[in-house]
Amino acid sequence: MIKLLVLALVGFVFYMLTRGYKSSDYKIKVDGKQVLKGNLEDHEAGLLVGLMAKVAKADGKVSELEAELLSHTFTDIANHFEHSETIREQLKEIYKKQMQSFENTIEIAEKYFKLTKRDYEKRLKVLEYLLNLAFIDNDFSKTEFMITEDISNALQIKKSDFETMIARFEQYYAAKENEKHLSVERAYQVLGVDANDEMGVIKKRYRQLVKENHPDIVTGQGASQSIIDEATKKLQEINEAYELIKKQRG
Repeated sequence: MIKLLVLALVGFVFYMLTRGYKSSDYKIKVDGKQVLKGNLEDHEAGLLVGLMAKVAKADGKVSELEAELLSHTFTDIANHFEHSETIREQLKEIYKKQMQSFENTIEIAEKYFKLTKRDYEKRLKVLEYLLNLAFIDNDFSKTEFMITEDISNALQIKKSDFETMIARFEQYYAAKENEKHLSVERAYQVLGVDANDEMGVIKKRYRQLVKENHPDIVTGQGASQSIIDEATKKLQEINEAYELIKKQRG
């Protein structure tokens, strides 16, 4: 499900980035394959990857979801060019290079602004993508805020729009976190244990419930098909609850 959301996000962002664009050597084209002319670092594609690198560098680590989002984005950008595999490798090199320092962050953002100064909506979508990259691990750090704020200012995004975007992401991820807590609470209820119980106690209870609800055991007791089906569903719920608790406890 998460992978599908990542793919959907990439597809939507790049629809917004390329829609209504006229042909230009330094802008991403959507109508067919583009032949790269000039330096990829100065192209819209390279500048966008440079900004992605700055945001990814901000918290000093790249989560699994972050890496997946970046990977799909590299592929999607490269597919707009002839020799897409070569372009993808060059984009990865740009990304690695731009992760080394924050010094030229504003310079890259200003170059991107010059290419898109007539399209405020497009710059909003770029900022939205970068904020999603920052928030995707559910940990929007002070450094990520400062970097995205610098980029937002250089892209001449209205302060109110920047703040509204951040508030929307904060609300979304707070809601997701709340859902996760509710799910964990439900998992303890399914197993009939307390959140303060030691893992050994929970494991013992889990094994007991598995024995009580295993379809093979229920079948051997001469139960009806409806009871066997119910036990199968219950066992799945028990397994999911136990795995969730294990994951939550690390």
